[in-house]
Amino acid sequence: MAEVQIRGDAVSYRKITFFIALALFAQESTWNFYDSQVPVLLREHVTSTATVGLLMGMDNLLGIFVQPWIGNRSDNTRTRWGRRMPYLAVGMPLAALLFLLLPWTTSLGTLAMVMFLYALVANTVRPLAESMVPDFIPPERRSRANAAVKIATSLTIIVASLISLLVVDEHPRGAFVVPAAILLLVTVVLIAKVRDSRSAAYRAAVAEDVGAGHGESRVPFRQIVADLVTDRDRRRLLLLLAVFLFGGAWFGFRSLITPYGMEALGLTRGEAGGLALPSGVVFVLAAYPAALCAERFGRLRTIAAGMALFAVAMAAATLVQTVTGTVVVFCVGAVGFAGFSINAAVALWNLAPSSRVLGVYTGLYAVTWYLGGFGGPALIGAMVDLTGWRAMPLDIAVLAILAVLVVVRLGQLQRRHRSASVTT
Repeated sequence: MAEVQIRGDAVSYRKITFFIALALFAQESTWNFYDSQVPVLLREHVTSTATVGLLMGMDNLLGIFVQPWIGNRSDNTRTRWGRRMPYLAVGMPLAALLFLLLPWTTSLGTLAMVMFLYALVANTVRPLAESMVPDFIPPERRSRANAAVKIATSLTIIVASLISLLVVDEHPRGAFVVPAAILLLVTVVLIAKVRDSRSAAYRAAVAEDVGAGHGESRVPFRQIVADLVTDRDRRRLLLLLAVFLFGGAWFGFRSLITPYGMEALGLTRGEAGGLALPSGVVFVLAAYPAALCAERFGRLRTIAAGMALFAVAMAAATLVQTVTGTVVVFCVGAVGFAGFSINAAVALWNLAPSSRVLGVYTGLYAVTWYLGGFGGPALIGAMVDLTGWRAMPLDIAVLAILAVLVVVRLGQLQRRHRSASVTT
């Protein structure tokens, strides 16, 4: 009987993981197409590349403020549909509608306004589907679920590329219909199949509400942040610091890889832009094994090992500056990145003090990651100005090693915490 129950639970976890991955696949399909085609729309109205870059960066700036807020708001929502689904059921169709309007705008002002509204709504729904991973999936299986989610979102890059290749030239406006239709269709599936009021985390949060005193059933965002900063247990802060540092290393790598290929390897712009394509395929292949490694060897060990492997690959790229050698070490780095990417958010969810704050912690992870993405390219760029393009991978490796040292310290605190828990 117990074995039947375990198998039934496994099937249920796989089913809900599929729906969560489907939701994020639909959302990221519009985001990736947005990133590839909206700059072209902007250039119809403005010639300044800086202005195009500024407007395209607006969505990340909004995300810093919107994602923790919606995470907290959804954490404190109680409906018969749950706490995430009501927002997804409204927000995803609205995002699809705004996305469809983008190519029909006739001036820079209207385009910028629709971009702002789309980014606002899309940033609102972005962390909610991801937050359902810790809502439904128990801590020991979250890395596997997150691997499936990351694979699904990685595949959207291929989807956006195929739409651009097959549809855009002939139907520049009609091409926007495809990602929007995917988003609408998936919304219908989610409404029909998913009720996060049935999740273990939602039921636990409701139980905590009942046990809380009057006026304490809702957790204010400022209280969560204050607890994070003032708590003597520094594990959560250290993990966020590691996310920030490694985010800087990763986005520094992603942002500067094309000019690196041109300056250090003598490639054309197109050839340099394709340097990371094989490593993207390797990441998809490495995602699920990274989850299994976390279950077998420990999540923090896998994160630290992954970041260390990424750092070693970047250092090796400084020594092996041929096109083939660079592609190979970048593929090795992608394996290391998978070890971090699949498990870091899971580690933070598992450190959350309550089921009532999982949405906020998803938002805090995203904010920290993108803040690293904001500062990392600038820092690496400044180091390139001092050391030259050929040393750029080594500059990235240094930042990654700092993140490794933070996780090593976190692992020491984790072991002390477990020892204290056993003795008490």
